[in-house]
Amino acid sequence: MTLPLAGTRILSSEQYGAGPYGTMFLAQLGAEVIKIEPPKGGDSARATGPYFLGDDDSLFYQTFNLNKRSLTLDTRSAAGKAVLHRLVATADAVTNNARGDLPAKLGLDYAALGQINPKVVCVHASAYGRTGPRASWPGYDYLMQAEAGFMSVTGEPDAPPTRFGLSMVDFITGTMLATATLSGLIEARATGKGRDFDVALLDAALHQTSYPALWYLNESHVVGRAPRSAHPSVTPSQTFRTADGWVFVMAQMGKFWTLLVDALGVAHLATDPRFATMEARFDHRAELTTILDGVFLQHPTAHWEAVLGGKVPVAPVYDLKQALDNPRMIDMIDTVDHPQGPLRVLSNPIKVGGERLPNRASPKLGADTDTVLDEAGFTRAEIAELRASGTI
Repeated sequence: MTLPLAGTRILSSEQYGAGPYGTMFLAQLGAEVIKIEPPKGGDSARATGPYFLGDDDSLFYQTFNLNKRSLTLDTRSAAGKAVLHRLVATADAVTNNARGDLPAKLGLDYAALGQINPKVVCVHASAYGRTGPRASWPGYDYLMQAEAGFMSVTGEPDAPPTRFGLSMVDFITGTMLATATLSGLIEARATGKGRDFDVALLDAALHQTSYPALWYLNESHVVGRAPRSAHPSVTPSQTFRTADGWVFVMAQMGKFWTLLVDALGVAHLATDPRFATMEARFDHRAELTTILDGVFLQHPTAHWEAVLGGKVPVAPVYDLKQALDNPRMIDMIDTVDHPQGPLRVLSNPIKVGGERLPNRASPKLGADTDTVLDEAGFTRAEIAELRASGTI
């Protein structure tokens, strides 16, 4: 497959989740992503359990680093900075997800790297941004969910504050990092000049509050939690109990409401004054839930999926095992070669020309150090000296 980012070189000083997630997309789309890691231990994700793949490797690490190259380099040392600068001279972009105050200190911003390569695009993903009173604060996904209001709209109304089950702020921030990088590359190729791009976890999280944010900002309406993971303003758009589990139904439009009650054999509900309009259904959501539960409880989830599928928006509520074993999603599971044997990974959701993007296992720590430096013109003697000094 010819990949769209082939020939693009990206250096990334990154660790753990958000940054690596974003650059993995770029790598899967064909960019050469050279992951810069500390010589001792590398990315902290390598030591994140509970499942390890030998020394300095884990399933957690493999999750975020497919298709990359690994270069060990101490970028805090003078010798390490000199190596970085030689590599930047041939790079299209440099990304990082360091704490906000660190890019300038480490010389990873455009003020430092633009002097070496005016075309280089510098992309920063931090917790709270590179400016302001919290630039030096560390931060993680769950903290952003707390502060951006996510935990106030997640879960049942009478539950304690509840976070998403997954690190969605990390993932969306990584996606924004990839978007910023691509935007910068397009601009730099047109103008011959790069610049800094920033995305902060908290900013990304707050942006995801989306239409509830506009409801509050313009109408002072505060969205809270709804029972059954229901939509904040449309009913029925929620989970319902079935004979063996749960199903999620989204009758977001009037036509779907009519199709739903017809398929369920309760067409009379369409003319019931309590449910005849969208507003009425919302006002009587508790009553409608009780009635529809009584219907859905008569058959298992698979039955209702067969009855409603393709007519009314519907999905079974699966646990993670059921979701990953779902035969409909088989092409979202890939297998790559790993020194410890075949490794099953997730495919990239983007298709190019109708095909899934190719994957290869995440690299061993420093696996590409010698090759990358050799390609940059370092002699064997220079590489040996850098290794002896602990720079690589």
